[in-house]
Amino acid sequence: MEDRNLEYPKFTASMRQTHTILIPSMLEFHMSLFEGALIQSGYKVEIMHNEGPQVVEEGLKYVHNDTCYPALLVIGQFIDNLNHRNDLDRVVLLITQTGGGCRASNYIHLLRKALKKAGYGYIPVVSLNMSNLEKDSGLKLTYSLIKKVAAAMTYADTIMYLYNKTRSYTKTPEIAHNLAQSWIDKILKQFEIKKGTSYRDMKKNLIQIAKDFDNLEMDLSHAKPKVGVVGEIYIKYASLGNNHLEEFLVSQGAEVMVPGLYGFILYCFYNSLYDHELYNTPKKIALLNKFLIWYLRRRETIMINAIKKTRITPMKYFEHTKDLSNGVLSHGTKMGEGWLLTAEMMELVEIGYGNIICAQPFGCLPNHICGKGVMKKIKQIHPEANIVAIDYDPSATKVNQENRIKLMLAIAKEQIKEDEEVKL
Repeated sequence: MEDRNLEYPKFTASMRQTHTILIPSMLEFHMSLFEGALIQSGYKVEIMHNEGPQVVEEGLKYVHNDTCYPALLVIGQFIDNLNHRNDLDRVVLLITQTGGGCRASNYIHLLRKALKKAGYGYIPVVSLNMSNLEKDSGLKLTYSLIKKVAAAMTYADTIMYLYNKTRSYTKTPEIAHNLAQSWIDKILKQFEIKKGTSYRDMKKNLIQIAKDFDNLEMDLSHAKPKVGVVGEIYIKYASLGNNHLEEFLVSQGAEVMVPGLYGFILYCFYNSLYDHELYNTPKKIALLNKFLIWYLRRRETIMINAIKKTRITPMKYFEHTKDLSNGVLSHGTKMGEGWLLTAEMMELVEIGYGNIICAQPFGCLPNHICGKGVMKKIKQIHPEANIVAIDYDPSATKVNQENRIKLMLAIAKEQIKEDEEVKL
């Protein structure tokens, strides 16, 4: 049988010096650090920031509108970016694959099909994965790169958490954002001189990051609605996918909390352990994932310990978050965001963010089951929970989405008012 790998162009090691790797935007602080880590490892990288209705229009041209909305947006962003470039013979597209049965693994084929239809079939697509899904890529996950990316994720999760905890209480949100950006720049400079990735360097940096956010002048005199955001990973994190949801919530006087990327990565590693328990997958894969969990949990500890030294309440350990889904949804439910989505909602209610937005692509089966499907059970356990599911797709209007969110916020503000009256 003919090798299917010969049907599409490849990104080879010789292209590292000549080709620019285009990466879809998602998490602001994380992507800045990931971009720097790849550049310092010898790659030419560019994070795409093009937005607007033309991105959706390009996606609809080449992706069926019944297809997952994140796939449509990412493919539309790629093609819209390519339409405005003059270096098409020197670009490569990068997309992540988790190895699971959902979007994050399978729409690489949709992208290649769309590129061919748009006249860009000669442009290579690179798969970034740890599952050996495509082994012939010129992008190599070396130990040095993985160590730097792990450090970048730790810093970015911490900065994102502290930024969300402070930006609604500073004189303007820009004050907290400027501090966050200054630390991103400092870390990138440390990466350049091969510092900032060791356990000792990270501990020192994280303590100082937490102190700097804690020292911001904040007005805590008025209670604000605390809103958590969960959902499908792209729609949850990408402003392109959720119509700048976080900025809208802040503009409405809310404090926003979005669980970090650590949770999703650890969720993937734990699923490998459950696969071994339930389906007897190879033990060596389970042992590797146990090591990766240990590696990340050590960094999670210094992240949490650094915040504990401040007035700011730290995030929970993922080991605790994981167990919160017990009695609500089985850990065997792991398609898409699976049990993580349920666990994160339970955690948000527990830490005071009982107002929750479940942001999901319309028709996303895992999210409808693990998000909408467990809301009744969560409300039985936590009657104070105020959860709303918001669908995102090409036909959903921003006005309708924001009106539904405003209704949820109105209920939250009324509860704050009632609580204050009881105190009086």
